[in-house]
Amino acid sequence: MNLKERDQKHIWHPLTQHKLHPEAIAITKAKGCVLHDENGNEYIDAIASWYTCMYGHCNEYVTSRVTTQMQVLDQVVFSGFTHEPAVKLSEALISILPDNQNKIFFSDNGSSSVEIGIKMALQYHFNTGEKRNTLIAFEDGFHGDTFGAMSVSGLSVYNGPFEDFFLDVKRIPVPNGDNHEAILNTLQTIVDNNKVAGFVYEPLVQGAAAMKMHNADGLNQVLKFCKANNIITVADEVMTGFGKTGQHFASLYMEQKPDVICLSKALTAGLLPMAITSCSQAIYDAFYSDDIGKGLFHGHTYSANPLACTAALAGIELLQSKTIQDNIQMVIAAHNTFNDRIKTHPKVKSTRQTGVIFALDLNIEMDRYGDLRDKLFHFFMDNGVFLRPLGSTIYIQAPYVITETQLENIYTVIEAALEIV
Repeated sequence: MNLKERDQKHIWHPLTQHKLHPEAIAITKAKGCVLHDENGNEYIDAIASWYTCMYGHCNEYVTSRVTTQMQVLDQVVFSGFTHEPAVKLSEALISILPDNQNKIFFSDNGSSSVEIGIKMALQYHFNTGEKRNTLIAFEDGFHGDTFGAMSVSGLSVYNGPFEDFFLDVKRIPVPNGDNHEAILNTLQTIVDNNKVAGFVYEPLVQGAAAMKMHNADGLNQVLKFCKANNIITVADEVMTGFGKTGQHFASLYMEQKPDVICLSKALTAGLLPMAITSCSQAIYDAFYSDDIGKGLFHGHTYSANPLACTAALAGIELLQSKTIQDNIQMVIAAHNTFNDRIKTHPKVKSTRQTGVIFALDLNIEMDRYGDLRDKLFHFFMDNGVFLRPLGSTIYIQAPYVITETQLENIYTVIEAALEIV
């Protein structure tokens, strides 16, 4: 019995309707930008395995550092203890995050980092003597699968059965360059009629909404409005963080900086699970009290795991290296060139790009998980490229270590796919 068949006996995969998709492709190893399956096939990982392995799979700089660390300290509870990898990581992160960030709270996945950000926003007001119970979020946002994160998400395909149990959330459109005034008017109406605690948003790119991109100036105006109304701003940079938008963090494109930032995915270079919720000193100060009840009572068993912290430190060092920064610029330029040749294709409705993130929309209406989407997915895999279309959107978010030849292979396969839809 091969690995694929053994998998089917006991495993329940994420985002999968197993009656429609009973088989999972069995991956046996990965290196750089390439995945290998149990049948000897190779696939260019054009989405960095959900935007995590941005420095390539099994990067020896990362794995060697973690191998050394695991001989010294593998795990210790982080309530009442600390250790060098966590302290060094906090120092490294604060040095590259927006300059208003000053405190680091550890957890172990992106959804939890957002959950913690929401709790910070709600409890901040509670601790300062106000009861605010409403949140604002963008339409079509996605922030994770825990209940608070689902509440501020706007994609019903993920949330449908649970919506009756959500927090109170009001939604606004993303700023597109033409609707700023209308959004500000909507925000004023929301504030006039609700006790708004926080605004949770994906800065510049909404990942699960098919890489929907929005206007930095318009977002800056939204953030400015929130600051003026003491609304805690929570930037979900789980997907956008660590260089994907061209800067280390998407929040750096705006003059107004978030009060709270949520990080995961590429944080640990794709090696180990970990998440961080950072915040400004002002947020932290609202929890600093002689009253124990004003503390942030949220904790994960593997918070600040020393191995994950070590992987994250190695990843930050790679991110700041000339080699990676040069390659990021190469990818951006290659996407620009590809855009010039693909944007007028009769099967292409529109294209867009922010940093290393490139997306194109097909001139075809497709279900998010429908037959045509599956046909495209299998075409890509049959041609040695791992891409996951989001409905009629095809997007690329490859590891920073990808070569120009590998990028051209991805582009060529996408062009070939346009002929079968």
